[in-house]
Amino acid sequence: MDLKVIQRILGFLLMVFSVTLLPPIMIDLIYQEGRWTNFFLPLLLNLSVGFLLWYPARHNRSEMRIRDGFFISAMFWVVLSLVASTPFQLTPELQLSFTDAVFEATSGLTSTGASVITDLDQLPHAILYYRQQLNWLGGLGIVVLAVAILPMLGVGGMQLYKTEMSGPSKNDKMAPRIAETARGLWIVYVSLTLACTGAFWLGGMSLFDAIGYAFSVMSLGGFAPHDASMGYYDTPYFLIVGGLFILISGINFTLHFTAWRNMGVTHYWRNPEVRMYLLIVAIATVIMTATLWHHQVYDSLGLSFLHGFFNMISVMTTTGLTTSDLSLWPTFIPVLLIMLSFIGGSAGSTAGGIKIVRILLLWKQGMRELYRLVHPNSIVPIKLGAQTVSDGVISAVWAFFALYIFTAAFITLLFMATGLDFFGAFATTAGTLNNMGVGLGGSVGSGFATLSDTATWIAIFAMLLGRLELFTLLVLFTRAFWRG
Repeated sequence: MDLKVIQRILGFLLMVFSVTLLPPIMIDLIYQEGRWTNFFLPLLLNLSVGFLLWYPARHNRSEMRIRDGFFISAMFWVVLSLVASTPFQLTPELQLSFTDAVFEATSGLTSTGASVITDLDQLPHAILYYRQQLNWLGGLGIVVLAVAILPMLGVGGMQLYKTEMSGPSKNDKMAPRIAETARGLWIVYVSLTLACTGAFWLGGMSLFDAIGYAFSVMSLGGFAPHDASMGYYDTPYFLIVGGLFILISGINFTLHFTAWRNMGVTHYWRNPEVRMYLLIVAIATVIMTATLWHHQVYDSLGLSFLHGFFNMISVMTTTGLTTSDLSLWPTFIPVLLIMLSFIGGSAGSTAGGIKIVRILLLWKQGMRELYRLVHPNSIVPIKLGAQTVSDGVISAVWAFFALYIFTAAFITLLFMATGLDFFGAFATTAGTLNNMGVGLGGSVGSGFATLSDTATWIAIFAMLLGRLELFTLLVLFTRAFWRG
C-alpha cells in the first residue's frame, strides 16, 4: 500500500467532515441553548488532525490502487465513528459512556438508526439535528461525496467508488468520469431530500422536524428527533408521504440519476430488480395488512393498511422508523419483518441487507438448477433483463450470500455469549448487521441501551460490516491483503 496516498486522502476526508460540524453550531446559536462548544471543539480537532495528516503528503500524486481504496474506505468509517462520537460525549444531558457514544455515532453514520439515547424530546436542538445529519451523510456515503472532490487533489476516485457502492456489479458507472457520477448522485440525493422536507413541512411538521425526518427517510437511517419515532406524527398523510419516499429511497440511485438526466421514468419498470422489489413490497403489504386486521390491532382496514405498509417498507429497506413498538405486535409480524430486513432494498440504494438483485439472482439460479434436473444437458443462461449474467457474478453472489448467513449466525452466537436470549440475540444481529436499527424482540425490543459494553462493541462491528458489505472490511483480516 502507498502510505502517502492513504495519509493524504484520510487527512483530506477528515477536514471535509469537520465542515459538517458547522450546521449544528448554527442550530445551537439559533435556539440559544449554549451547546455550540460541544461541536466547535471537535471541529477544531478534526480540522487540525486532518491538516497534519494531509499537509506533509499534499504533493504526492501517486494513483490510488484498489487495496488503498479498501483500506481507506474501512479505516475512514472506523476513525470517523470515533471522531463523530465526541459531541455525544461532551453533551452533559446524554450522560453517555465512551462505548455508547461510539455506538450512537456508528449507528448514525452507517445509517442503522439503532440508538442508546432516551428522552429525545428533552435534548438540545443541536444534538438532535446532529444525529439526523449523521444519518443523512452516511446514507449515500460521505466517501462518495469526497470522490467528487478528490480529482482536485490529483487522485482518481474509482477505487473508493468500487468499495463504497453496494451491489454485485461495482464496475458499472453512470457517467464516463467517476467525479461526474458522484456529483450526479448527490444532486439527486439532495433534490429528493428537499422534496421530502417540503412534503413534510406542508403537512404540518415544524421545519426542524421536517428536515430531521427527511434526513432519516432519504438515508434510510431511522434516527428521529422524537422518542415516538414516526408515531409522533401518526396521521395518514405523514405515513403515506414517509412510506412513498422510503419506497423511492430503496430503489437504485443510478436509476434516479438516469431519470434526472434523461427526464424519463419508463426505465424503472424495465429494470428487473425494481419489478421484484415492488412485487415483494406488494405481497408483504397484503400479509401485514391482513395480519393486523385479523388480530384487530387497528380498528379499521384502512389503518391496518397504512401502518402495515409504512412499518413494512421501513423495516424491509432497513430504515427503522416505526409508528409503535413492533415487538408488541403478534409474534408473526416481528419475525416476518426480520426476514424482510435481511432482503433489504435495491443495490445502489442507501438500504442495508443482502439486496434485492442478489436475491433475484439466487432465485434465478435456483430455478435454473431445477430445470437442469429435468434437462441435464441444457445450457440455460441467467439474464437480468436483456443482459446475460456471467457465472463469475453468480459465484460472487453465492459467496456473498453464504458469508452473510454465516456471519449472521456467528454474530448471533456472540451476542448469546454475552447473555442475550436467542431471539434477542437474533433480533440484535438483524438490527445491526442489516443496518435496520430496530430491536424487534427479546431484550432489545425497547431499545439497545440494555446491551452490555461487550455486546455494544460487537454491535458496532456488525454495523460496520453491514455498511461496508462484509468484504471491504473482512478483506483487511486476510494474509493476501497484506502480502500482495
